[in-house]
Amino acid sequence: MLLTLTTTHRPASDLGYLLVKHPDRVQSFELPAGTAHVFYPEAGEERCTAALLVDIDPQRLGTGRGRGRRQATTPESFTLGQYVNDRAYAASSLLASALSAVFRSALRGESRDRPELAGTAIPLEVRVPVLRCRGGADVAGRLFAPLGWTVTATPIPLDEQHPDWGDSRYVDLLLAGTLRVADALNHLYVLLPVLDDAKHYWVAPDEIDKLLRAGAGWLADHPERALITRRYLAHRRALAGQALARLTELRLADNPLPDDSIDETPTADTGPDAGMPVHEAGSTGGTGPGDQNGAGPGRASLAVRRRVAVLAALAASGATRVLDLGCGGGALLTALVADRRYTEVVGTDVSTHALTLAARRLRLDRLPERQRERIRLWQSALTYRDDRLRGYDAAVLMEVIEHLDPPRLPALEDAVLGHARPGTVVVTTPNAEYNVRYEGLPAGRFRHADHRFEWTRAEFAAWVERVAATYGYTATIGGVGEDDPEVGAPTQLAVFTAAEQAAPERATTDKNMTDQSSDARKEERR
Repeated sequence: MLLTLTTTHRPASDLGYLLVKHPDRVQSFELPAGTAHVFYPEAGEERCTAALLVDIDPQRLGTGRGRGRRQATTPESFTLGQYVNDRAYAASSLLASALSAVFRSALRGESRDRPELAGTAIPLEVRVPVLRCRGGADVAGRLFAPLGWTVTATPIPLDEQHPDWGDSRYVDLLLAGTLRVADALNHLYVLLPVLDDAKHYWVAPDEIDKLLRAGAGWLADHPERALITRRYLAHRRALAGQALARLTELRLADNPLPDDSIDETPTADTGPDAGMPVHEAGSTGGTGPGDQNGAGPGRASLAVRRRVAVLAALAASGATRVLDLGCGGGALLTALVADRRYTEVVGTDVSTHALTLAARRLRLDRLPERQRERIRLWQSALTYRDDRLRGYDAAVLMEVIEHLDPPRLPALEDAVLGHARPGTVVVTTPNAEYNVRYEGLPAGRFRHADHRFEWTRAEFAAWVERVAATYGYTATIGGVGEDDPEVGAPTQLAVFTAAEQAAPERATTDKNMTDQSSDARKEERR
């Protein structure tokens, strides 16, 4: 079975640093069911392709794995099926296991030599020429498109000489998108077994943790999370129920919306796939052009895009010690902790329940001591000065300010930009002008029942200008999501940089580098 990963990000050969596999060598790895080989068919400045080829040994597949353990119920679990099957030729859950074994550091988003690139979304193309896909090409699109991939799933005919026989259960899968390599690999690690729908090993309760770990930051918001969870856990109802309950907790912590919110998209638990969620005819699983749960093929959810934009701003700032203010259930914290460039990550929230959910999401009780020392969770109200928050490189207020009554905003401004005064502050908030694009949102209503205000672009720009001038910051403003020519993007984003942070005379010694000083240092190193 074969999988290729291609990038055109220049220099493209840096893909080798992200995968921790040298382009000039063929490397082989022994697996329980065979041997995996990694090589590069092409490795140039403009284009680089890494290939993972897995050679399955039928005898090892049938006898080597799971000895002394209960075996999985798959087409290979009976004696003859261990030797007469498609495992050696079609991508399946075995390929996902090979990804985990061979690209372990890349899956965690770690790169010692290119840490900044590891946290950057780059153009990627993934090809799996023969993939066992239960449910056909449509299911592949429903699983990958909400994550930001453009999906081309071409059914493979049973016999090219006899087209009247119809299509086989296999597809030629091509994915294209701009994502972090770690995100791409985690999508594949989870969704390849889901499409295969026949795991090659017995599914135990610890598979729930594997699923939630690989799905951190995207699975809880995925419109097909019920299908993904059920198939990944081999249709074991008890395990699937536990996993869905934990995902629901994460969703409520990150986005505690009422049932009639525009951000919620109910699904019907019907269909031929034993409860596969399906949408109404003509629906893409969303409520409008900017739906936050993924609206249309090839478009990531707004929640995911927002996190990616915030992470990009933090990476550009050069920060290593970061505050997530109003962290909720820890969606952004999970991404920050996964990135080794951040030596200290602090999450604060006024809600102790939210902090409990964040700790559970981060699995603090299971992390090694060295890893756990990087993380702090503090209860704190952002309208009061807190000395613990002083001295950090950067702070994030992601979808926070709109939950405060306008008269309380000056207190937050003073506590964060005045007293704590991080070198960089990243703020996101809804764009009120975009609300007309949500079909399910009545005129005059906010997107969230707890929002106290939602600003137009002009109102947000005026606030940013005033706050920056008051507290000695410079600021840039941008948008997140589809940029509508009439009403702008659904989310507004501002990046504040402390004046002393941007001063040229301090750029070579200040720990909190701005974009300009970061670029200058790169030129000096060259």
